[in-house]
Amino acid sequence: MLFIEYPKCSTCQKARKWLEANGAAFEARHIKEDNPTAEELKAWRERSGLPLKKFFNTSGMLYKELHLKDRLPEMGEDEQYALLASDGMLVKRPLLVGDNFVLAGFREAEWKAALGITGD
Repeated sequence: MLFIEYPKCSTCQKARKWLEANGAAFEARHIKEDNPTAEELKAWRERSGLPLKKFFNTSGMLYKELHLKDRLPEMGEDEQYALLASDGMLVKRPLLVGDNFVLAGFREAEWKAALGITGD
């Protein structure tokens, strides 16, 4: 699995600890240093079944500075993918990319289900 994180992000730290505690094998990737490409984002969105909007870090400073809440509805998909690929800080994190799933953000129950982990 590919674990895409911003190491300073507390949610990413929590997700990493959770993966390690559950013995999950993963390759970590720093979202700011190795930003996802538009092609990766398109493939991940298709695999996730999520709306494209869910891949934006809506609580991030850059999202707010660019007034994307107002601008996104008027942008085409290709333009949105290009924007996401331009700066990792715009991308929702952490992302967990598996062979048959993509999870955006850390919700433990969702991650347990995707990884087939039962119990507490």
